Amino acid sequence: MTARPSAFGSTAPRKDAKLKVTGAARYTADVTLPGMLHAKVLRSPHAHARLVTVDARRAREVPGVHAVLTRDDLGGLDAVFGYFIKDQPIVATDRVRHVGDPVAAVAAESEAAALEALALIDVEYEVLDAVPDVDAALAEGAAELFPGDKPRGVVPPYGAGASAELWPRPNVCYEFRYETGSEDVWERCDHVFEDTFVFSRMNHFHLEPFVTVADARGDRIEVWSSTQNPFPLRKEIARVFRVEESSVRVNVPFVGGGFGAKHNCKTEPVAILLSKLTGRPVRHCLTTEEGFLTLSQHAAVLRVRTGLLADGTFLARESEVLLDAGAYTDGSPLVAEKAGYRIPGPYRWEHVRSSCACVMTSTTPAGPFRGFGATQATWASESQIDMIARRLGMDPYDLRVKNLRALGEPFMPGESGIDSDLVEGLDLVAAELGYHGRGSAPNRGMGLAIGFKDGGGVNKPAQARVKVNATGQVFVSTGAVEIGQGISTALCLVAAEVLGVPPERVSYAPVSTDTSPFDQGTNASSGMTVMGRAVQLAAEQARDRVLEFASGHLGCEPADLELVDWGVRLKETVHPLPPMVAAVFGGTGYEFSGDGFFKAPNSHEAPLEAPCVFWEIGWAGAEVEVDPETGAVTVLKLVASGDVGRAANKLVVRGQEEGAALMGYGQALFEEMRYEDGVLVNGEALDYRVPMAEDLPASFVSVSQEQGHGPGPFGSKGAGEGTMVPIAAAIANAVQDATGARVTTLPLTPERVFRALREVAPPTA
Repeated sequence: MTARPSAFGSTAPRKDAKLKVTGAARYTADVTLPGMLHAKVLRSPHAHARLVTVDARRAREVPGVHAVLTRDDLGGLDAVFGYFIKDQPIVATDRVRHVGDPVAAVAAESEAAALEALALIDVEYEVLDAVPDVDAALAEGAAELFPGDKPRGVVPPYGAGASAELWPRPNVCYEFRYETGSEDVWERCDHVFEDTFVFSRMNHFHLEPFVTVADARGDRIEVWSSTQNPFPLRKEIARVFRVEESSVRVNVPFVGGGFGAKHNCKTEPVAILLSKLTGRPVRHCLTTEEGFLTLSQHAAVLRVRTGLLADGTFLARESEVLLDAGAYTDGSPLVAEKAGYRIPGPYRWEHVRSSCACVMTSTTPAGPFRGFGATQATWASESQIDMIARRLGMDPYDLRVKNLRALGEPFMPGESGIDSDLVEGLDLVAAELGYHGRGSAPNRGMGLAIGFKDGGGVNKPAQARVKVNATGQVFVSTGAVEIGQGISTALCLVAAEVLGVPPERVSYAPVSTDTSPFDQGTNASSGMTVMGRAVQLAAEQARDRVLEFASGHLGCEPADLELVDWGVRLKETVHPLPPMVAAVFGGTGYEFSGDGFFKAPNSHEAPLEAPCVFWEIGWAGAEVEVDPETGAVTVLKLVASGDVGRAANKLVVRGQEEGAALMGYGQALFEEMRYEDGVLVNGEALDYRVPMAEDLPASFVSVSQEQGHGPGPFGSKGAGEGTMVPIAAAIANAVQDATGARVTTLPLTPERVFRALREVAPPTA
């Protein structure tokens, strides 16, 4: 019997490839409805001010203007939104908290008319003291962004060793804490090192802007949105507008990148409310500049204290992380628990204590970003590992290998085991870099780092449906959003493998909350493991129903049959299914369907209340050359590798891992939202520095490992974040190897490197 070719692990074309390369792909920005109006928003020029008056009378007289939305139009709504904490208003009510905070909105026949009306809205502000950074916000007597009664919120259930608190002190909205082991171990430490690191704020810089088209006429609210989590968005919209979830429908076309930004409410509430006020569909599309004022990654200050024995054995790690949450909480509590939990890294410790606080500042709100807390934690953790090794006269590679957790070893008590061989991955990158045979050329050096994050989401459920028609065409339906990462291709390959059909027979259904099965959101690299398992189970159920039907027709047991390209193999003979289906159901045919559900089990023994679904790990190595006269860093070679367990599609995986690595490369050397006196000074595409083609390393190597230990379909794991996480630390470690100079603040600009060089070797008189 000849084995059929496997669909899973192939290099079949992406499901969205032809649509995208021909320009036929439809995004939310392409949605047009009859009678559609256009929305524009008036934004605060002040970082912190009390709203005294908002007068829109002149704006309402502009030709083409159908409605002006101000705080006076929020009656009857629960007009604030957020993840754990409901604090962000649709438009400002009592005060503004950052430059760019929405104050009013206009719906008009054209964007030009809307902009003309915005200029005629009269707003009187009483300017208040700003808190432009973490130090200012935590200073004694600092102005509070939320004085008096605090916005309502929740603390989710945590397991052993973990806890959190809402509003523990002024300008801190959330603080996560974790502790395990006895602190008495500090008395046994031969060395204790404490270092502080600063992590820069990045913009998500997704090519497609934040955009919503809303139609709130009649009894239903229907939106087309560029969102990563349609079902939670539906729930939040229903709560804000005080309607049943069944009255809200969220449609999601292709999404042109998100990187974590496109979660929860962004442009949706303004578009919906203006549609209600006008009785017309409304399109609300932000400019790139407005995107800079809407959401960012968290800047952070990280203090790490590590204790170890004289031989380099790790004993204890204590850390304090201060995340710059910006003006509203958004997803900050979620990021805090991840950064606080991940900062020990993939190493063996007897005692861990960490805290992570979300500090409110009068700047752009911060939220989920690719790597989700692991980027901040790994920058500090992996930088300090190298610093400690050099202080002890050890090779940083040897110090890591000595302390890395083994395959299958729990990350923390009650947590799941590590599902990659960490040393195997490190050795692969070191060999590709030539780390162990490196020379000692002046101003040239190499560095390694390991990125580490729990993947799959906490308590994340996913449902899927797979159906097969009479001619063997397969349709996969889930709530997983295609944001460019290739999830539609990967999930179709899972179904193709289970059903024994070529990948070209499988289609991915459009996402709509009315018809798609539930998914909590496209995040945490969960598509391949959590949703992938749901699709696998759905396809298996559909397969079993087909085999049961065919066995009755052929007079055998279902176990005697195998599906092969929409036929059933019984011994050496393949019997086509279409004639069987037609014989029973007639020419109209029939559809076989299956439903799947997957969710990791809860456990109070796990610190985050559910064991990690899988561990997303990235290894990085960098070779650099540093110009001692200018501080300029040239990356000569960059090596990035992640373990995907088993790749559904090798080219898709490679694209995800290389894209993530270069995003980390941008953060390491270039990207930084810069503020002066609380005002963003590079908040547009021309001023915000990202790596260009000429900035790329002369040699860039990516290696997708398939160690095969993943919990997803056929041994797979998630991908797309892990290789971003270690890049900055690897490059900084290489700079120290080259020069002896340590830079502890990102990005590694020539100015910062130059100053660090002067600290190592001050200029002679």
